[in-house]
Amino acid sequence: MQSRLIGSDDNAGGERVAEPDGPELRVALIIPSLDRGGAEKQLCLLAAGLPRHGIVPSVIVLTRDGPMRSFLVEHEIEHRVIGKRFRADPRSFWRLRRALKRLAPGVVHTWLFAANAYGRAAARLARVPVILGSERCVDLWKTKSQFAIDRFLAAGTAGLTTNSPGVRDFYAAHGIPADRFTLIPNGIPLRQTQEITREEAFARLDVDPSRRLILAIGRLWPQKRYRDLIWSAELLATLRQDCTLVIIGDGPQADELLRHRDAVSHPEHVRFAGHRDDVSELLPHADVFWIGSEYEGQSNALIEAMQVGLPVVASNIPGNRDLVTAEQTGLLVTVGDRADFARQTQRLLTDAELAQRLGSAARRKIAEQFDVDRMVAAHASLYRQLHQQATRRLTRPG
Repeated sequence: MQSRLIGSDDNAGGERVAEPDGPELRVALIIPSLDRGGAEKQLCLLAAGLPRHGIVPSVIVLTRDGPMRSFLVEHEIEHRVIGKRFRADPRSFWRLRRALKRLAPGVVHTWLFAANAYGRAAARLARVPVILGSERCVDLWKTKSQFAIDRFLAAGTAGLTTNSPGVRDFYAAHGIPADRFTLIPNGIPLRQTQEITREEAFARLDVDPSRRLILAIGRLWPQKRYRDLIWSAELLATLRQDCTLVIIGDGPQADELLRHRDAVSHPEHVRFAGHRDDVSELLPHADVFWIGSEYEGQSNALIEAMQVGLPVVASNIPGNRDLVTAEQTGLLVTVGDRADFARQTQRLLTDAELAQRLGSAARRKIAEQFDVDRMVAAHASLYRQLHQQATRRLTRPG
């Protein structure tokens, strides 16, 4: 039995999920932090869209506030921080349970491991009618005990959502049946950004506008394998002298990666731009987008690059393959193959027709399959369906 698929062209002929009728429903969304990550962005977009479907969202942050808080404030979404301080923190668990008792939501939906573990257990004690988890990534870092926790909690709740068949299959291999998952692809809003000139974009990045620009975007940590990309940029520099890789993002590896760049490359070939709020303005002026991750769920940065028609070279992993079909919507490279990243990029930079074809196909795919309204509607439909089933069970005679 396969997982359910909601919000994709593969269901019901690709029709949008209609806005459901019915009474107001309160949903609590629980996540570890409000950092600027892919899961956090999707949860905030979901929370902002649910009121259009008659659903009142509350966001509960397990550990700490973060940059995405401003988005919730802007959209007037109720949110609170529990303040979990330690890996095992009984006080925060009971604070979370009390918060759920006060909110009395009809549905609790937890995202990512810490929130999945604490949130689902606390929701059970608070007697929430519908409890859902969400797995967003192929989590190679998890231990046997963490997978055991995942299996135990999955068995006692209404199911899980995921954004990727690859994530579903990964967890199925670790003992959670595939039919426990509902597949809802990520959503991305329509572009509403100020247009800037190429000269302005390159000036902001401190890159000579005569050079070819490659962008990589994401948190600076080992999963993203930026060391590989730095080597690939240097290899590309041996083929041609007109390319600069700009890495946008911040994270725990920032200092280490800068030292690595200085050891094997040159600032003209690889630049670090740190965290930026103008990525959507910069993307259209790049020539190629790189993502070399070892594992992903469904990369928002990759979706955004494809949305603007940017040709992509991506590591050949499950999450990326959801988006990139080799030679159709981008190019795929074996994880860690630094030479092939350079080789495939050279193809794009020397074959304008190929780059245009791949970029145009990528743009169409994102517009057709990864719309934010479709993502929100799919969640709203799932919440109502599960809540109605729970209500019928609770009111059944006997």
